[in-house]
Amino acid sequence: MQRPLAGLTTRNLVTELTAGVTLLAIAIPLNIGYAQIAGLPATAGLYALIVPTIVYALVVSSRQLVASPDAAAAALVASSIGGLATAGSASYATLALAQAIICGGMFALLAIFKLGFLANFLSKPILIGFVGGLALDIMVSQIAKMLGVKIDSGADFLGKVGDLVSGFTGLNGWSVLISAASVAVLLLGRVFLRAVPWALVVLVLTTVIVVIAGLDSQGVSVLGEVPAGPPALTWPVIDWSLWLALVPSAIALTLVTTAEGLLVSRSYSEKHRYPFHANRDLWAFSVANVAAGAQGSFTVGSSTSRTAAMDQAGSRTQLPALVLAVGTLLLLLFGTALLADIPSPAIGAIVGVAIIPLLGIRDFIGLWRSDRFEFLIGATCFLVTLLIGSIPGIFVAFVLALINIAKRASNPAIDVLESSGDPGESLLEDAPAGTVTAPGVIVIRLAAPLFFANGSVFATAVKDAIRSAGEGTVHHLVVDMEAVTDVDVTGAESFASLKEWLADQSVSLAFSRVRPNTLHRLTKLGLLASEPVYATNRAAITQLAPTAGAPSSPEREGQ
Repeated sequence: MQRPLAGLTTRNLVTELTAGVTLLAIAIPLNIGYAQIAGLPATAGLYALIVPTIVYALVVSSRQLVASPDAAAAALVASSIGGLATAGSASYATLALAQAIICGGMFALLAIFKLGFLANFLSKPILIGFVGGLALDIMVSQIAKMLGVKIDSGADFLGKVGDLVSGFTGLNGWSVLISAASVAVLLLGRVFLRAVPWALVVLVLTTVIVVIAGLDSQGVSVLGEVPAGPPALTWPVIDWSLWLALVPSAIALTLVTTAEGLLVSRSYSEKHRYPFHANRDLWAFSVANVAAGAQGSFTVGSSTSRTAAMDQAGSRTQLPALVLAVGTLLLLLFGTALLADIPSPAIGAIVGVAIIPLLGIRDFIGLWRSDRFEFLIGATCFLVTLLIGSIPGIFVAFVLALINIAKRASNPAIDVLESSGDPGESLLEDAPAGTVTAPGVIVIRLAAPLFFANGSVFATAVKDAIRSAGEGTVHHLVVDMEAVTDVDVTGAESFASLKEWLADQSVSLAFSRVRPNTLHRLTKLGLLASEPVYATNRAAITQLAPTAGAPSSPEREGQ
């Protein structure tokens, strides 16, 4: 078992502490913004940085992954709970707690039954489309905040856009000026001095300006009073029907977090050569989300941007997360008065700039150039998530994933192996369909499992290869099974039909290089009644070729 804070030594202690201060400066403004996206008070975002962060850091195997609510998770929370309660109400906050606890339970189930592979169904195009749709919905809300325009946060995307457009006549000039200056500082800071926590700089400067100039009286919206004190233990008490209503959104949150979190965690562990344990990371997400739901926060996921920032700062342990937790607790105990006058346009600018990469513009361009079908998958998921909702979006994502799998699996590589019958020549070079590999013998290789999606395709390819060789030319078919890892019932039925066709054509059938587990399946499914099994294609060719002209049943050479 890996010890907590693995990798921490006296040599890197100062670096880790410094990285923790940097993380504190980045996380506080972002989490305040993400809480607002989720329709929750600022404290919900800050509470997530204390107990959930501590338990995650002590359990997770990753030395660098930062756990926190992120923009996509916040948008999912808002879109899923918005239809069950009014944003900002006590019942809304209670549902957010329950949702986090359900997510914690699902992470636990994934860890217990080792089901993390399910997140692999969320391929890159699907994640790009799903997260991009959420990000664009968020962006509209943040633009409204930056311009000082009131919109209905519970409306759908088109409703928000309509409110934004109709509200242009009531723009607040001071809000626009604060937003423009904030965006300029954030973008220029990224280019010239990336190490500086520009989000914190923007919050401090804009807050000072608002207080000195009294801009809140000029229509500039501010954060308002933030309750002081540490998070208190609680438990959501809601009707069982509401628990069930939260399950679909919790599934979506769990799968997206699993896919992104494990991918990022694995990439950094490989980069810096330290152990990675997927199930332990799932347990860490589990305890973090239960802790979030039990102390006034909302669903906790992984933060790719903050993890990258910690890597750039030289951090290789979870100590910065503990520094973040302690710093946030001190802020809640002694510094909440400093938060009350933070201008909302500045928060909108910080969140808006942070989610620009989530829009996936470059990723979509890359998909368009590399694979139009994958681009179509991403674009469909994007539009469904944006225009219909996050839960339909995740459902469509899985359907598209299955369609993509079926499309690729239904067109496997089926090769006719080339040979003149000379024992010195290779049988493993691809040849055009119809090539007879030796006098009277043809060897065909299927480079995929034989199952419902490709059984008929393989049978058709075999028939076409035999026909194109010429009538009466082929008397023996050898199927190279080296790449066939499994056979299902539907695939077996297609193969049985093929055997009947081969018998009608007076073509004998043999198998070569069959894997042990596949051999067991072939036997169980009744496909090896009398057909020989060879250890190599060479054995099949050398024994079958001399008998060309008539079907034969050579002895088994090996299995």
